[in-house]
Amino acid sequence: MSELETFINTPEICDWDPLIKLAVIHHQFESIHPFYDGNGRTGSIISILLLVTNDLLNLPVLYLSRYITHNKGEYYHLLQSIREHDDNKTDWQNWVLFLLKGIEETARNAIAMVTSIRELMQEFKFALRPLFGKQYKHDLLNHLFSHPYTKIEFMEDAMQVKRNAASKYLNMIVEARLLEKWKIGKTNYYINQKLISVLMNPGE
Repeated sequence: MSELETFINTPEICDWDPLIKLAVIHHQFESIHPFYDGNGRTGSIISILLLVTNDLLNLPVLYLSRYITHNKGEYYHLLQSIREHDDNKTDWQNWVLFLLKGIEETARNAIAMVTSIRELMQEFKFALRPLFGKQYKHDLLNHLFSHPYTKIEFMEDAMQVKRNAASKYLNMIVEARLLEKWKIGKTNYYINQKLISVLMNPGE
């Protein structure tokens, strides 16, 4: 791990393209397998941080784990092939190409998801403005998209209003069919189903 850390943090060691270096680092980390649990998640976080530190990503919104999970068989096969063969130049090439494809697909999905969320926010905005009139605040829109669901207590805090007003606002939004109201136990949850759909199906 000490040698890998030095490799990661010392650009002078090699002048590879950052994405190729990312693929090598990911393989080496997963091969070292330093932790009892959580190595896959930690490896994905390291990959995101590498993209950020190399100015290839402004925000950590590239969910590479989804691609790896959907291609788990090929992922583990390529990892193991490099370990098993002494002459593994072709194996390394296949591994790098696999991860580069994953980064490309994930980036395209992330762009599509962000675009869909932006369009959905516009849809909500056009519906909420006439619904609330002068009471409309942009904070309301931001709140409804900060999480896939909200509650009366959350609305109170976000809009700085009392409970009755928060409840009234949420019920108005439900009647406009922008949110769905679910009662679980004694608590009412207000679900943004359209946002959940976008988050669950990026790129579609």
